Amino acid sequence: MTTTMTRAAAAAARAQQVRQRADRPSQRRCAEESGSRAVVRAALAGVQLRAAAGDGGSLEFTGHASVTERAYEMWDWYGPYSEVISAGAFDTTLSRTDLDVPLVLGHDQLRRIARTTTGTLDLTVDDVGLAVAARLDPADVDVAYIAPKLRAQLVDEMSFAFRIEAGTWSPDYTEYRIDRVDLHRGDVAIVGYGANPSTDAALRQPARPVSSRARALLELALAGG
Repeated sequence: MTTTMTRAAAAAARAQQVRQRADRPSQRRCAEESGSRAVVRAALAGVQLRAAAGDGGSLEFTGHASVTERAYEMWDWYGPYSEVISAGAFDTTLSRTDLDVPLVLGHDQLRRIARTTTGTLDLTVDDVGLAVAARLDPADVDVAYIAPKLRAQLVDEMSFAFRIEAGTWSPDYTEYRIDRVDLHRGDVAIVGYGANPSTDAALRQPARPVSSRARALLELALAGG
């Protein structure tokens, strides 16, 4: 069965079973396989390194964890569909004074490298989507681990974990538009592969190389010490 036929069949089944267009997707996930995660992922571009201005050699990471008004493929109980995040979907959640969102590696909550509550991570919305700006410590083992992979473009995608607060299916049930999300206690993440190919990021190199202490810590971690 072709993707078009699968999408059409899924939409027809969805139209029969979904009670109202405001209902959220059932068993929403990133891939066809049951049990796949439901995060939105997107490719990065223009990866580079530079020192954060006036910050003693720390790294500055910038990019987009998600784009708005661009469709990407997702799956639900019935099959594939297109999903779109509205331009204003982040406005309410980003206005929280207690917003707690970390920047992590691979959605691993123990591999945090920045966080909104510590003042090292800023999240805003621009004409592309959810913009990420973080100040990273090059002595952090996880930062030392990911920096050369970003430089070499071995890892070049981002993702974010969130909750859907409001959305609407299109009249033919082939597209779901997310109108409002909740990022609080979710995350923005650097990941290996993604479904949405439209975001970008930049991790900029410090004026001096990563310290020998950081390198030694990284070697110990990789050796399991």
